[in-house]
Parts: sequence; C-alpha cells; structure tokens
Amino acid sequence: METRRLRLLVELSRLGSMRAVADVTGATTSTVSQQLGVLAKEMGAALIEPDGRRVRLTPAGRRLAEHAAVILAAVETARLDLAPGAEPNGTLRVAGFATAIRAHLLPLVTELARTHPRLHLLVREHEPAEALQLLAADETDLALTYDYNLAPADPDPTVHTTALWTAPWGLGIPAHTEVPDTAGTLGVFARFAAYDWIVNSRNTADETVIRTLASMAGFTPRITHQADSLDLVQGMITAGLGVGLLPIGTPTFPEVRLMPLTGPQVMLRAHAVARHGRLTWPPLALVTDLLARRAATTAGVIPAPAR
Repeated sequence: METRRLRLLVELSRLGSMRAVADVTGATTSTVSQQLGVLAKEMGAALIEPDGRRVRLTPAGRRLAEHAAVILAAVETARLDLAPGAEPNGTLRVAGFATAIRAHLLPLVTELARTHPRLHLLVREHEPAEALQLLAADETDLALTYDYNLAPADPDPTVHTTALWTAPWGLGIPAHTEVPDTAGTLGVFARFAAYDWIVNSRNTADETVIRTLASMAGFTPRITHQADSLDLVQGMITAGLGVGLLPIGTPTFPEVRLMPLTGPQVMLRAHAVARHGRLTWPPLALVTDLLARRAATTAGVIPAPAR
C-alpha cells in the first residue's frame, strides 16, 4: 500500500470531509475519493460510508486510521534518521502564544546560541488554533498552545502533547466594585451578571469558560467586547466596558481589581505539541525538554501579561 493513501485516511479521520482533505493535501475531491477507494480494495474492507451529504469512517476505517498514524510516524522517523541534513536543516520552527514565547522560549535563545550554535529557532506568534493549523500543514515543527481545565482541547491522535505548566486565572473587575474576597467563583460571576463581558479576539477558550461558569451561576453572559492583549482587557475594564478573565498574579492597573476564582478554579494549561514521528528529531527533542525543565523550575512565576 502507498503511504500517501494512508495519509488521506488519517486526514479524513481528523477533518471529517473529503473536501477538507482535498484542501489540506492539494488534491481534488475526486482524487481523494478515488485513492481511498483503492485503499479499501487493497485492504479488502469498506473504509468509509455515507453520512447524510458527508461520509464517515467505518469501524474498519477508524482502526486502519489508527494503524496509519503509527505507520506514517515510523516512515517519518526513518526519513529523519536517514537524512539528518534534510529540511528543516537545523532550523526549528516554533509557533506559539505570546506568554509562552516571551517568558519561556526567548530565555532559551541565549543558552542555545552558546550550547548548540548550529540550531536556529524560527519563531511565530499565534494563538493555539492557528498554531495547530500550522502544525497540521507542516508549516511549523512545534506548537506552544494552551487550553483551560473548564474548556479542554479536543484530543488529536495525530499529535503528541507535552504538558508544560498551569496557571490560575481570576476575574478582572472595576476596582471600586464591592465584592467580598470570600465570594466563590459562582458568587463572583453572579455579581456581574448584568455587566458586559470581554473575551479573546483570536481564541474561543476563555469565552467557553465564561459561558460555562455563567450558566452554572444561572445567567447568560452578554459578551460584547474582544481583545487579544491582556493590557487592552485591563484598559477596557478601566473604561467601564465590562469585566474579563486575567491571570492571577499579573500586575493590575490601579482601576482594576483581580478577583480569585476559588471554586471551581479556572486553570490555564500550557502544552508543547508536535507531530508523531518527529519527537526524536534532536532539535525538537532538545527544545521540548528545555521548555519542560524551565516550566518545572519556574512553576508559580507569573510572566508579563499577554495571552
């Protein structure tokens, strides 16, 4: 069997539609369908079945997709092992959110320049969904992402995730507002049921957290404003435009009060994500290990405010 057909099956299991697979692989929808048909004949089993106007994997198709992920990872490992000078040729491409880059990746640059001068980092700032799209399209080697305990990311069998650090978040409110310090999370949320709410403009995770906690507190939040910068979120709170989530420990503006959310807690969880088959590539393995070590030694240290 040809590995390119296995890749089409893996992408179909991940994306859920022939058209999406065609877009990702640069093929036509008819070519994708034809190649999956050939693969089904080679395996002697039906791999896909109609699902309304779309298709879905049969049980045999899902099982083969699991095998295919392992097979493709092994092929990739062999390619990198036999061609150590191949692309990315000493350049590790990293896409991640601002805090991870600023507080954890950039401090490694000086160290790497001294200890591994032939290793170069190419850094791009992106929110998690954007970074994962780049990873899926093989436009980055390492994605630094985050989710929340109350808004976990969907599992993806095509990638490997390394946990880095966690950080508690609270609710940024106008400093003059009276709220008991002992109020629980739902009590704090209920106090601001009539307020406008500020969320991230490039990621939906914090909006999911806000909607979840608001529902538990018995109201539907009026989400009106969006901002990517946490400094801008504080500026909006100062201007009276609403309230929004902020990391505990971050320096606050004089007009902003940061309320802890004690039960349930809101925890941001940072991750290093890479494709299977590349985990033993030395530049990727080294930087992932250094990030994990740094996260362990700086646990509890709150970096400069940024998502």
